[in-house]
Amino acid sequence: MLSGHGDVQVRAGGETDLAALTELYNHYVRETPLTFDTEPFTADRRRPWLLSYPLDGPYRLLVAQDAGGTLLGYATSSPYRAKPAYATSVETSVYCAPDATGRGIGTLLYTALFAVLAEQDVHRAYAGIAQPNEASVRLHTRFGFRHLGTFTEVGRKFGRYWDVAWYQKDLDGAGQRDGASAG
Repeated sequence: MLSGHGDVQVRAGGETDLAALTELYNHYVRETPLTFDTEPFTADRRRPWLLSYPLDGPYRLLVAQDAGGTLLGYATSSPYRAKPAYATSVETSVYCAPDATGRGIGTLLYTALFAVLAEQDVHRAYAGIAQPNEASVRLHTRFGFRHLGTFTEVGRKFGRYWDVAWYQKDLDGAGQRDGASAG
C-alpha cells in the first residue's frame, strides 16, 4: 500500500522505520502528557511493538514520509482488548512529528488507515485522547468519531493527573456488511 499527497507518501511501516518511529514517539513520552508512557524507549525495546503490526489484517502501522524520506508521522490500528469477542474492535492513534503538525499529515494518515480498515472485519474504532488536546479532538471528530465519555484523572505524569476522553467511530467493514442488520 502506498498513497500520497504532494511530496508526502503514506506506506506500511517496517523495520527500516524503527529508529525514526522510536525518536518520534520518545518526543511525546518526554515532552507531553499525550502518551502515558513515562520512560523513553530504545529501538530494541520498541521493536516488539513494531513487529506486532502485520502487512495485512485489521492491525496496521502506516507511516507518512516526505520526498527525502523523513518520517512525518504514523497511525496505528491495534487490538482494542485481548479477549476474542473484541476482535472486531480496534483502537486507533496518530502521532505527527513536532515540526509536521498542522500540515494535514494526521488527516492523510487517517484517510489511508480507514481505507484499509474498510476492507477488514472491523465494526468499531476507539480512540483515547489525553486531555487537553484540541487538535486530536478535531481530527477524530472530522473522521466521524463521537465522544463517549471521559475518564477523569486516570493517568499521572509530570506530577499531575490527566483525563482521557474516549471516542468511538462506527465502521462499515466487511464483517458488518456480512452480518445481520436490525430492522
